[in-house]
Amino acid sequence: MDKIPISKTIRITEAGYNEEWLQNQIWENPACLGYGDLEGITKEAAISSGGRLDLLFKNNDDDTMYEVEVMLGETDPSHIIRTIEYWDLIRKKWPQRQHFGVLIAERITKRYFNVIQILSNNVPLIAIQANIIDIEGQRSLHFTKILDAYEEPEDEIGLVNEIIDEPFWQNKSESVLSSAKKIFEYTKDIYEDSNLVLNKTNITINTHGYNQMYFKKRSGKSVLVIFRYGSQRDEIEKILQENEMNYTDDHKRFRIQILESNITENEDMFKRIASLNNQWWRN
Repeated sequence: MDKIPISKTIRITEAGYNEEWLQNQIWENPACLGYGDLEGITKEAAISSGGRLDLLFKNNDDDTMYEVEVMLGETDPSHIIRTIEYWDLIRKKWPQRQHFGVLIAERITKRYFNVIQILSNNVPLIAIQANIIDIEGQRSLHFTKILDAYEEPEDEIGLVNEIIDEPFWQNKSESVLSSAKKIFEYTKDIYEDSNLVLNKTNITINTHGYNQMYFKKRSGKSVLVIFRYGSQRDEIEKILQENEMNYTDDHKRFRIQILESNITENEDMFKRIASLNNQWWRN
């Protein structure tokens, strides 16, 4: 049996680095945040309130902007307040664009995670932990998404006589509709007797009343795909890593964010995931 080395997490300061170093690492490689190929707009920008925004990025595909505040050690109230304040000020400067406040720290405790999660119901906040991982003397900077941006609540109660059909979703998010239809076509022979169900806030692939996959709207043309993994977690996670997917593990479900334009090239990945997912469900 192959021996797999055990990693250990060390503090960034223990490795001899400081907050400026961490900022520079993110500035030079913003894709590490997991939101695509971002363009750096400003660094340590003076804000009208008197403070300085650590980093400001923009996604050129949809003009979404990310206001990033970095802190070593544990996050604290001032870190959270700064992130929200700078998000609000930049949002007012460019009101036609979608904005996300990104809070990065070495550790986000359960106490402050709960606070951030509550605030995220009204402010689109993203929380990320940054650490250095040491594996037998080889070190790498690792980012873990703790909380993704606010999503529309699961409220299926619509207006009287409101019709939820393809024209509804073409108006709401054509990218979600197109992505769901493509993946449904890829997996319909795996999920036997499945159908595509259009709800007000999501689209699902449903088999005998069981939702195998959920599709939700995200910023721009990004789509959130959610599915349970059951006893197949490790196998499915390996597939996601092989395909360099941006994913999070959320209460026995994987959540992946993907551009509609990348769905077709990942057809085999979705088929493999569906096969494992269906195997667990049937057993």
